[in-house]
Amino acid sequence: MEMNFLAILAAAISALIVGFIWYNPKVFGNAWMQAAGITEDQIKGGNMLKIFSLALLFSFMLAFLMTTIVIHQMGAIGLVGGDPSKALPSYAAFMADYGDAFRTFKHGALHGFISGIFLALPIIGINALFERKSAKYIFINSGYWIVTLTIMGAIICGWR
Repeated sequence: MEMNFLAILAAAISALIVGFIWYNPKVFGNAWMQAAGITEDQIKGGNMLKIFSLALLFSFMLAFLMTTIVIHQMGAIGLVGGDPSKALPSYAAFMADYGDAFRTFKHGALHGFISGIFLALPIIGINALFERKSAKYIFINSGYWIVTLTIMGAIICGWR
């Protein structure tokens, strides 16, 4: 079993697609700008190539990490040091029995959703509290990550 680069890339790109929709002025964009204290001129004044390039890089890094959260078999690979060719015969037997267990879009979405609730929400919430941001700010940004991680998890776990 090896990581699927295309699944990770698709998951990373999905973060940008969800962001394009989520932060659109017709969805949460205007509310987010108001809650974040950002003006439309500030948005237009940013270096979009740099912003989107780094956003894609960070999304790729996150999608790479999500493989360990949504694909349970990654734990078995870790137990043998990452090189299945050096594992005992019991590893091959285990993978033959359980290599595809819980490898569905639905299961990945569940773990992605749980990651959004228990990872993204607390991190954003803590930062926002110290930055003196509103609950609206917390819920808009956390909502984005909950949806994004749900989709990322589904893509990574279900794509084979």
